[in-house]
Amino acid sequence: MPLEQVVVLLAAAAGAGWIDAVVGGGGLVQLPALLMTGMPPVQAMATNKFSSVFGTASAAVAYTRSTKIDRQAALPGAGLAVLSAGLGAWAAGAISADVLRPVVMVVLLGVAAFVTLRPSMGALPQPHLRTNARVVTAVAVAGVGVAFYDGIMGPGTGTFLIIAFTTILGLDFVSASASAKIINVGTNLGALAVFALQGHVQWALGLGMAVCNVAGAQLGARMAIRRGTAFVRIVLLCVVVAMVIRLGWQQFA
Repeated sequence: MPLEQVVVLLAAAAGAGWIDAVVGGGGLVQLPALLMTGMPPVQAMATNKFSSVFGTASAAVAYTRSTKIDRQAALPGAGLAVLSAGLGAWAAGAISADVLRPVVMVVLLGVAAFVTLRPSMGALPQPHLRTNARVVTAVAVAGVGVAFYDGIMGPGTGTFLIIAFTTILGLDFVSASASAKIINVGTNLGALAVFALQGHVQWALGLGMAVCNVAGAQLGARMAIRRGTAFVRIVLLCVVVAMVIRLGWQQFA
């Protein structure tokens, strides 16, 4: 691979790590960069997962040091996510992305409208919303539904996890982002295990990108913790809009 392409991929990995650490959606940057090299899509997805799991894990560690994580939902959700994302990756070849893409676009537009029309959402924690039934629901939605989607397709997984924790459990955006990272580590590991067994991971390239992804993730996590929920909210809306544009271009180009 030419040196110029490697440099672009390393830069993309750093940017993706930053976005993922704040609100998720780093695949919007990293995956297209891999595909632009001419790499087969399944290898690009596999290498993206390998790089991302390191950045997501490092962001999770950064958050746990200074932010309250909902362990009751995040830990069992992460365990389920490994299995669900693995099943999603295994089923990826049987389900067309062309079928899923319009559905994801509609969901993302709904997320953007919801966050815009409810400016108080995620600004402050709402502990009165938390019940045992809601915790079980959050674990199922995040650890099974979103995780399975991450294995099949992926874009916006971190964003969907944040929205799930905010709306179902009443967490503020920073705590939701922190808790989401725990489950996102599980989704990445589950999908990565399947891709690795199938021999699709570009290990050397992925390792170099992982180093840059970790650097970006550390910066993003610290900025989110320092600047708070208002900052996370703005980045969340920007990422959602970018994802809708990207998916729309893929669908209709």
